[in-house]
This record gives sequence, structure tokens and C-alpha cells, in this order.
Amino acid sequence: MVKVTDCCYEVTGRPAIICDISPPRSGNPAALPDFFPEADFLLVGYCPGRAVRADSAMVAAQIHWQHGRETAFTLLTRDQNRLALQAHLLGAQLLGLHNVVAAAGDPFPAAAVEQPKAVDDWRPTELIASIAALNRGRDFRDTALAAPTDFCIGATVDLGRDLRREAELTRRKIAAGAYFLITQPLYDPAIAAKFQAAYAAATGESLSLPIFYGLQVLEPGGLAFGPTPVAAWAEVTAGRSPVEQALEWGAAFRAAGLHNIYLLPGIHPGGRRNYAAAQSVAAGLRRG
Repeated sequence: MVKVTDCCYEVTGRPAIICDISPPRSGNPAALPDFFPEADFLLVGYCPGRAVRADSAMVAAQIHWQHGRETAFTLLTRDQNRLALQAHLLGAQLLGLHNVVAAAGDPFPAAAVEQPKAVDDWRPTELIASIAALNRGRDFRDTALAAPTDFCIGATVDLGRDLRREAELTRRKIAAGAYFLITQPLYDPAIAAKFQAAYAAATGESLSLPIFYGLQVLEPGGLAFGPTPVAAWAEVTAGRSPVEQALEWGAAFRAAGLHNIYLLPGIHPGGRRNYAAAQSVAAGLRRG
């Protein structure tokens, strides 16, 4: 299986796309979509919407076997302790997976009695460091594994937060062992430049890791990842094509020198994704 860092713009000189995929609320292989958007990698989320869904790593492996696509999977610190996380990672390696994105996960609502309890045995930076240790052949107890893993480790960046604090957190994630970064949806490419400047100010060096910038395809009447500009929702509500809108944002990314894209298909109420619209966006991004 190919690694994300082998296909990024910094290596190939061409735009690279990671497309976000939701796992099915079923264990039936037929529950997977018939097609997925054209992308270098399909990133399978871990229980998006805090709903019970098929495991991200197992779905990533099934997509690879069933469709021949390159995949990555998300792993959250919220739901498992360190023993379970590392056992999960060894299982993913056994399935032939090499690309993993470490994240915290959205917190559970405190008022909902039926919600599970968060574990948070590790912070995401600690999970990244633990995966790097697995790659060196050591588990969390510093006991030798029978063989080291070979994971390409991704980390998340939230450009909607204080950029100086986020730059320092990113520095720690990179020091822990991250190989690439993905961001929440970005609507103003100038924020990416400000983040790069904040990182340089915090570390004294430029940020050289590949960054996949979030490009959201909105779904009229649906949901999106993170805060979305009111004007953007107003455009699609008034009838503007979400594909046209996303391609306009993509052109702004390209003009700003942002060539690695994290494509986020629109979300219908109830969680169904609009992969057809994302396919049109991906094809348009390829045409440039």
C-alpha cells in the first residue's frame, strides 16, 4: 500500500487529494458505496457524528481489497486506552494498512445519559509518539515487538483556533513523529500563510511537512465540518452549485500555493455523504 508522503505535491509536483469517507452503519460489505471520488487516498473517519459505524481501519482495508483504492484511517484517543489503541494499530498493520491520522475526537455531550464515557488515556500528540515508537519496534511499555510497524503518521491542525498556540501544538506533533498534516475546512487561503508565519515565529524554521488543506463541499440543507461562513451557506441556499463554489475555493487554494487538498464531501441530514458532488470537484481540481 502506498504512503501519503509518496504522493504529496512536494514529491510528485502535482496536486494531491485525500478524500474524507464515512464508514457505513453496517458490517455488510454491500453497504459500501459503489464508487468513491477520484482521489489519491480515501481517509476513513472513526465513528463520525459519534454514531456507531464500522471500524475505520477495517473499512479502509475492505475498500482497498474491494475497490483497489489507496486508503488511510483515522484513530481517536477519545474512545480507547493505550493498550487497545496499540492493539488496534497492530491489527491495522496486519491488514496491510500504512496510513493513519491521529486525532482526539469530538467530546460527548455531558448532558446525554446514554452517551459513552470518553477514555482519553493519551492526548493526540502522545498517540503520535506511541505510533512512532511502534515503528521503532517498541510498545507503550517499551517492550520489544516481534517486528516494527511501518505507519505513515498524520496529524490534524485546526486553523480556526489561535494560530500561535496551534503552531506550537503542531511543532510538538511533528517532534512526536507526524509525517503529514491535515486541516479543518479552510475558506480563506490567507489564514494558511498566517499559520506558516506563526510556525516560523514559534520554531525559527519553516514548516516543511506536507499539509492537506480542508476543502468543504457544502450540501444544501445539510451539515459541514466546523464553522462555515454564513455567506457560503447563503450562496448554496440561494441556488449556487456547491461544486462551482468548491472549485472557486480550490482555485484560490492553487493561487496561494496550496496544492495538497483534503476534500470533504457534503453531508446530508442523517449522515449520508454526497460523493457524486465530491467526484465532480475532484475531477475539476485535476483539470486545474
